[in-house]
Amino acid sequence: MSSPPPTSTFAPRPGAAPLHRQVAAQARMESRLMLRNGEQLLLAIVIPVIVLVGGVAGADRLGLDLEGHRAVDVLTPGVLALAVMSTAFTSVAIATGFERRYGVIKRLGASPLPRHGLLLGKVLALLNVVALQLVSLVVVGLLLGWRPTLEHPAVSLASAVLAVAAGTWAFASLGLFVAGVLRAEAVLALANLVYLLLMAGGGVVLPTSSYGAASGAIQWLPSAALGDAMRSALVDAHLDATALLVLIAWGVVGTLLTARTFTWE
Repeated sequence: MSSPPPTSTFAPRPGAAPLHRQVAAQARMESRLMLRNGEQLLLAIVIPVIVLVGGVAGADRLGLDLEGHRAVDVLTPGVLALAVMSTAFTSVAIATGFERRYGVIKRLGASPLPRHGLLLGKVLALLNVVALQLVSLVVVGLLLGWRPTLEHPAVSLASAVLAVAAGTWAFASLGLFVAGVLRAEAVLALANLVYLLLMAGGGVVLPTSSYGAASGAIQWLPSAALGDAMRSALVDAHLDATALLVLIAWGVVGTLLTARTFTWE
């Protein structure tokens, strides 16, 4: 009488992993790719730090209009907004543009990971990098003497979180729109050009009042809205509802444009 075959140690279970594990794996990979890219690290960390340190050091010589506040207290929230813009718009646009060019998104779209899972993974990776940026810049700001307002800490924190969330949505949707309609080389040039123009004259680092007669028009830009919202939260302990509505409007417009025009290859 023969004995029963031994139970196998291995039990193959063909099929896709649960969606949350797929999304988590995609987010980890996207985060590593963003942090390994030298150009994106330059945009994410190095340039904002240089702007913050240089602005604080040269504020007196430049005669900046800081509305009676210390330079470091006004510039730090603006540079935090600049960091969000650099990653959510410029980095997302450039990375997605080249992923379309090389067929990466097309191949991922044919994998067990559904397309909404792919986008969710990108969003989580983006939030991870933004969080790392903000922590790094907050440390630099504190070392330079930044003292965020402590009058209403809960209001300040909640307002800043809402501003970062709305700004990330607005700029990421616009970045995906640009990446979805232009060739990779054109995306690279346009995204960097827009970043430089908004950094210099978009009301993100400096208050919109610093731009004189042009401030009335600049305040409707997503860069100025994000900068104003961050300054209101961290300087005045106030929720700037108008700036948040401007960011939400840009987010809606960018999302609709991306949904209509984005192609996967």
